[in-house]
Amino acid sequence: MRTEAGSNDITERPHDGKTRPYLCTVCDKRFESKRDLDCHKLSHSGDKLYSCTQCQKRFPNQQSLSKHMNVHSSKYKCTECGKCFGSNQDLSRHRGSHTGEKPFACSVCSKRFTVAGSLVLHSRIHSGEKPYKCHICGRAFSQSGILNSHVRVHTGDKPYKCHMCNKAFSQSGNLNMHMRVHTGDKPYKCPMCDNVFSESGYLNRHMRVHTADKPYKCSLCDKSFSRSSLLQTHKSRVHFCRSLYECPYCGKLCKTKVCLKLHVRIHTGAKPYSCRHCSERFTWLHQLKTHLLKSHNEGTWLTCHICQKKFSHSSHLKTHVRRHEGVKPYVCSECSKCFCTASDLRQHHSVHLHYKQFCCSLCDKSFKCKDRVKKHFKKCSVSV
Repeated sequence: MRTEAGSNDITERPHDGKTRPYLCTVCDKRFESKRDLDCHKLSHSGDKLYSCTQCQKRFPNQQSLSKHMNVHSSKYKCTECGKCFGSNQDLSRHRGSHTGEKPFACSVCSKRFTVAGSLVLHSRIHSGEKPYKCHICGRAFSQSGILNSHVRVHTGDKPYKCHMCNKAFSQSGNLNMHMRVHTGDKPYKCPMCDNVFSESGYLNRHMRVHTADKPYKCSLCDKSFSRSSLLQTHKSRVHFCRSLYECPYCGKLCKTKVCLKLHVRIHTGAKPYSCRHCSERFTWLHQLKTHLLKSHNEGTWLTCHICQKKFSHSSHLKTHVRRHEGVKPYVCSECSKCFCTASDLRQHHSVHLHYKQFCCSLCDKSFKCKDRVKKHFKKCSVSV
């Protein structure tokens, strides 16, 4: 059955025939029993007294905690992707994401959703409804979870602690992402080039390399970009004639102070990475890791199954194997030329630029490509 709704009709009058006489006076949500209403009211207060012993996530009542524990026990596990859920109902809703069925449509913008709850939350974008109010500053929110996270801005509470390094977080999601630093887990895999990512946002951004999607459009010209940061850089350099952070040695323009700081090491020869076994120092972290493998046998070599060449980093091995196989998954959106790596594609993009981002510090001559300014700089320094 396909259901259309605006506002939060699904919450107030569900299509299951059940009566819900108990009304929340804060958000107008209805419940079958007083007990369910009382549990729900805790979501507005922000109090979460029940803590999970395995991940430190907190809940407003024992019922919610018990449901959460099913996730750890894998009681309700999706056979398609392995994701675990707190109830069979949640699992059933999730299965719709694999089938692609989205029976709930927004009556305002026609956007479709797999579950009714997602539609209810989405409808508040159009209605402007924000039923969850902070009791400290009066700020209102459309979701109870966002309110709970906001309250911690006032209290400074960070209840989610990493058991490996004791770093604390105000949100469980941030702790989960942080844990991947220790585990190395990268659950989000690109279906086109086998690159893996620790966060879904990184994967979504990466996919634009393959799809050539450019959702960020410049309001001052007809140029489009795959990332908002590229759009901001474009506006700064082209329309506002303002560079960001310029290298004092070669004139290269860097997006951030951090990028400039890393780049300047090329000129200054700074070597901040030191070996704990000897006196050797290195400019880059990957150089230190390679040194530890070669000189101190610390770490694991990765071997190419085609030519047996060894690598210290998995990314280098992947790129190497891709060149063997002739795989070129990165497509230029301007001329459809294909490349083996994202860096090759970025370097190629300079051909299509309408400005020259690399400048010689000796004669002010500008170039589109880094390699060209390097060659020029050597000649220019000799003549000077």
